[in-house]
Amino acid sequence: MDFWCIRGMALLPSFLVIWSSASFIISYIISVFRGDVEPFVPYISDTGTTPPESGVFGFMISVSAMLGAATMYARYKILAKQNDISSFIKPWLNKAALVIGLIGCIGMGIVATFQEKLIPIVHDVGALITFIGGVVYIVLQSVISYMCRTQWNSMRMCCVRISISVISAIAVLPMIVFGALIGITNSYLDPHEQGYRYHMVSAICEWIIAFSFNMYFLTFIKDFQGVTLKITTEIHDDFR
Repeated sequence: MDFWCIRGMALLPSFLVIWSSASFIISYIISVFRGDVEPFVPYISDTGTTPPESGVFGFMISVSAMLGAATMYARYKILAKQNDISSFIKPWLNKAALVIGLIGCIGMGIVATFQEKLIPIVHDVGALITFIGGVVYIVLQSVISYMCRTQWNSMRMCCVRISISVISAIAVLPMIVFGALIGITNSYLDPHEQGYRYHMVSAICEWIIAFSFNMYFLTFIKDFQGVTLKITTEIHDDFR
């Protein structure tokens, strides 16, 4: 039976969404049951700062970064092929989206490698690269989707993607601003502390953006179902 999630290249974004969601949820469950974080809306990074969940978090986020990069590259190749047929965008826009998306994936690798409480400055820079790069990427993809709506996308899909990107773009600013006002993240904040409200707003926005990314990549499944990506190898005559 040809399942919808493995038809064509659909397995790639499907696996990315499942794996990324699991990486957040599993590290959250472990950290909450061990009492390492408060159960109500901790920062995502707070759920991966203490062993053993730190190892699980680092490994799964690293794999998510690689899957994200692979999905973005496949999306780039699909759009390039579609553009050769109907010429709906300038090629540089597709390349710009890919580069920005890959930079966001590099940020994810930094987040996974340099954990929050060990090297907080590097971790925070990686998080900024991830979220800002990711938001810009899905905004550009929404623009591209709108430009090719008559040939390759339905208007309904365009509206879904635009809605997700708008929500992410709105959430990223308070996440950064209120997170900066708190300073160094504390896994346990008393509700009576001055920075508690800032923490709550920033953490909620962070979770919204993270799962918005997953929802956005979920919309790629239909596009990936109708394509096959092949890798070819050529050996040059002067190699031997």
